[in-house]
Amino acid sequence: MAPRIDGSTILSRVRAAGKALTTPLAPDDYLKLINPLWSARELRGRVERVDKVTDQSATLVIKPGWGWSFDYRPGQYIGIGVELDGRFHWRSYSLSSAPVESEGTVSITVKAMPEGFLSEHLVNGLAPGSIVRLDAPQGDFVLPDPPPAKMLFIVGGSGITPVMSMLRTMDRRDNLPDVVLVYSSAREEEMMFLYELRVLALRYSDFTFVERFTDTEGMFTVDQLDDVVPDWREREAWACGPAPMLDAFSEHYEQAGLDDSLHIERFSLDLNSGDAEGGTITFGDTGKTIEVDGATTLLEAGEKAGVNMLYGCRMGICHTCDVPLLKGRVKDLRSGEEKETAGEYVQTCISVAATDCTLSI
Repeated sequence: MAPRIDGSTILSRVRAAGKALTTPLAPDDYLKLINPLWSARELRGRVERVDKVTDQSATLVIKPGWGWSFDYRPGQYIGIGVELDGRFHWRSYSLSSAPVESEGTVSITVKAMPEGFLSEHLVNGLAPGSIVRLDAPQGDFVLPDPPPAKMLFIVGGSGITPVMSMLRTMDRRDNLPDVVLVYSSAREEEMMFLYELRVLALRYSDFTFVERFTDTEGMFTVDQLDDVVPDWREREAWACGPAPMLDAFSEHYEQAGLDDSLHIERFSLDLNSGDAEGGTITFGDTGKTIEVDGATTLLEAGEKAGVNMLYGCRMGICHTCDVPLLKGRVKDLRSGEEKETAGEYVQTCISVAATDCTLSI
């Protein structure tokens, strides 16, 4: 019987054969011409469909290329890079699909925000067939394996997206335990996945779906928790949504001595620019500079200047974006702390220029 040759071996052989024939272009450049999803340097994906979920949100179904692994955990997020006007714009979005390799695709669900340049394009401007760049899944807001016997999800708006990955995973296993989902949205027509969630509630007697429409019912608050979920203290909980909601429930669980049983995922971080002066940022040996104010983060500045900046959470948690400061002074927008020691690492996603500065990129 002939030995089995896997995809990575085939790619290696194609690259090796092509190397002798492809000067001055690199083998990856020719592979890209054959199949735009073939690359050993970066993860890529092709947008297969853009399915509307509500008027202002859509699910992007993406077929990943070489190097992608479907062993991600339900609830994790990925980075997606889209080329616009000759530059790649990067953002992180939660995977809303279950990790099923046989389907060959992954999904993110995006809500178009008025101030969100990229989110608006993803929802209303990205055409099927578009090639995007991907970052590998990461994040700790995940479904345990096996899931707890009793679970509580408290979500608002687009905070439902990582929870949908968890619910879909349990549904595929036909093993949805005792789960309560309290989901708030401004109006019924803006609630993502509403029909699918209602169907799940009909299929599983242990799945309780509490719909909350804040325009008419107001926000779901901590003092309503005892009435809506009387046994909340017995449940492991996940919360994702607007910052004020997360802050309130985080404090509530901490006061109850149950903060270890609450998992929180934040999509944004409230930052204060304070009195940072801003300045001219120089990006190492790239030759690129940009002048910014004291409210523009170093990461945002790099993206505006066309610099390929690494990042993960964009919230100062994962440290993927850390780079050495070569000279100048920067300010942490969360703590107000300033750094000016040459060689010291700074988090570009939550730091701004306090003077002219140079980063090692």
